[in-house]
Amino acid sequence: MPKNSKAVKRELDDDVTESVKDLLSNEDACDDSFKKSSLIVKKHEGEGKECDVEEGGSDGEEEERPAWNSKLQYILAQVGFSVGLGNVWRFPYLCQKNGGGAYLVPYLILLVLIGIPLFFLELAVGQRIRRGSIGVWNYISPRLGGIGFASCVVCFFVALYYNVIIGWSLFYFSQSFQHPLPWNECPLVKNKNSTYVVPECEKSSATTYYWYREALNISDSISEGGGLNWKMTVCLLVAWSMVCLAMIKGIQSSGKVMYFSSLFPYVVLICFLVRALLLKGSIDGIRHMFTPQLEIMLEAKVWREAATQVFFALGLGFGGVIAFSSYNKRDNNCHFDAVLVSFINFFTSVLATLVVFAVLGFKANIMNSKCISLNTNKIVTLLGNGIDESLFPHHINLSQSSQISAEDYHQMIESIKGKVGDEDEFQKLGLEPCSIEDELNKVPAVQGTGLAFIAFTEAMTHFPASPFWSVMFFLMLVNLGLGSMFGTIEGILTPLIDTFKVRKEFLTVGCCVLAFSIGLTFVQRSGNYFVAMFDDYSATLPLLIVVILENVAVAWIYGIEKFFEDLKDMLGFTPYRFYYYMWKYITPILLLVLLCSSLIQLTMTPPSYSAWIEEEVKQTLRFPLWGIVVCISLVVMAIMPVPIVFGLRYFNIIDDNTSGLSTVSYKKGRIIKESARPGEDDDTSLIQGKSPSKAPPAMPGSTIYRKQSGGGNPDADTAPNGRYGIGYLMADMPDMPESDL
Repeated sequence: MPKNSKAVKRELDDDVTESVKDLLSNEDACDDSFKKSSLIVKKHEGEGKECDVEEGGSDGEEEERPAWNSKLQYILAQVGFSVGLGNVWRFPYLCQKNGGGAYLVPYLILLVLIGIPLFFLELAVGQRIRRGSIGVWNYISPRLGGIGFASCVVCFFVALYYNVIIGWSLFYFSQSFQHPLPWNECPLVKNKNSTYVVPECEKSSATTYYWYREALNISDSISEGGGLNWKMTVCLLVAWSMVCLAMIKGIQSSGKVMYFSSLFPYVVLICFLVRALLLKGSIDGIRHMFTPQLEIMLEAKVWREAATQVFFALGLGFGGVIAFSSYNKRDNNCHFDAVLVSFINFFTSVLATLVVFAVLGFKANIMNSKCISLNTNKIVTLLGNGIDESLFPHHINLSQSSQISAEDYHQMIESIKGKVGDEDEFQKLGLEPCSIEDELNKVPAVQGTGLAFIAFTEAMTHFPASPFWSVMFFLMLVNLGLGSMFGTIEGILTPLIDTFKVRKEFLTVGCCVLAFSIGLTFVQRSGNYFVAMFDDYSATLPLLIVVILENVAVAWIYGIEKFFEDLKDMLGFTPYRFYYYMWKYITPILLLVLLCSSLIQLTMTPPSYSAWIEEEVKQTLRFPLWGIVVCISLVVMAIMPVPIVFGLRYFNIIDDNTSGLSTVSYKKGRIIKESARPGEDDDTSLIQGKSPSKAPPAMPGSTIYRKQSGGGNPDADTAPNGRYGIGYLMADMPDMPESDL
């Protein structure tokens, strides 16, 4: 017990008014749901309960924490954060690669075993403690307070390159307002004597050439910087300006943007699905998707990739989930939210996969028609050489090869096989079977930028009114990216503001300016290679470690039983026992297996990247030595805050000497400066440096708030828990039941 707690208890009878539980029980009577979130203390016992404090008053202080305007706005924010570009260009790739519909089985199983329990856990701790990731994990276990800082570092790394992808989408969006689309066909080179196709484009395709040469103007390797690509630099500046303007007022501004950025992608996906279903061959693509290859489902690699996709699809470990839920009321049903958002995320992935496979089926049908036309012309040249036109059905007109259907072509092939008799002789004719299934199997399993900016872009050139669909598609990508960026930036800003009490506007602008400055690395001619590097190494391992530590901190260090009591107090009911076993045993074990398999994969696969070389088109290159150092540094820098904070706490290096830091509390636009008393020992803040061995972290349920006695001077109210800027002491009460958080 802190050494000054006895003195505090002697003053409680006169000054204590309401416990946190009492305050929460009266929130509904005072505030509209999701409209306001503040802790209120009245001055004297004889006064009635108040729902606000005069702005200029000094007798009562309140912590004004922003709150969602409605439950719908909050759900849209969580959906916008979790549903991102990966749902559109990663999930369909994994589905195509790992057995079609069979991949959905391990994905659903792991969503229940890993995704929903961890998502529920992050929602619950954020909502209960009402702080960002730094405050939450420092509150639960000060020695693991570095978890929150690690989340912030990972969020910053991801934001650096994620906004570059939004910039690419903005560039393609701006180029879509023309007909024909600029990537519709290869450019021609004209000279005095002849006109020919650009060799680099002829070796690849029109959309591939446009992506690498026109859009990125990519260099031959990561070592060749090549200078800034001014087109992408402007697009990156626009992207960061959009993020900054949407986030500058916190959830009050970003929450309104969510109505459009979260809902618009669904409108586009549904329109694309309806349009694709009207195209010839789309049903073949969807049938190909749902034809399960059960033998692939038994491979360990499929389960590892499904677990990784579940993990990243929900945005676990980033801190965005915790930040968004911290603006909720404490009695919000976060269990319902966790299940709802998780399944919305899953069905969005399935919807996007349906669209992709329907479009791929349409593209395969076009390629199959070209194959039939080409081989019909071959058959015409073979007439008279042992093959007679009378072999074929009378309704087939060989002079109109483009009008011959797949069924008619297959009848001709069977007739020729019957005439030739020998299979080897038939092979010598050089006729191809031209099957839709073969064409679908030939379609390379592409993901990421390859799917969005090459494969899907090429398919849209065959759409009627292709510019319209291109505008819609890239506007959808921009909105999907912005929704995830809002959550990622909130995962940086909210913990820092809660901990250091800086102005939201200044921190937002400063963060965006810094990120744009560093992001210029990604808009060099070699920038695409750096995007691939950050995507592969900056988040995967650090986030896995972060989430494992989150699970261990709640289930084993804080205590799963106490956490369940906390959830019951917060939700009004005890969660299913299923979560007890998930959090304590199953989920940590599965995460450790996933971490080990990811480590093995990284060590067995040397760091490399796909380079676009003008003469050779595409080639896989190894990272240079400095590139390998950067890859390792990204992982180390992201996870380093965890051992640093643990060591500082364990060896009591952070002590009371650092508690003289001033904190700033915000109240209706005014800044109230607070300074901790030199003799106070109750602080458990990481910043103010109380050792956990001397002062266990105070939890809201086991504490009460007491207003400092004194005059009207604002400086008379001190805040030992200054990181929260609440302005009320927190003391342990022996007659109060122990709570959990």
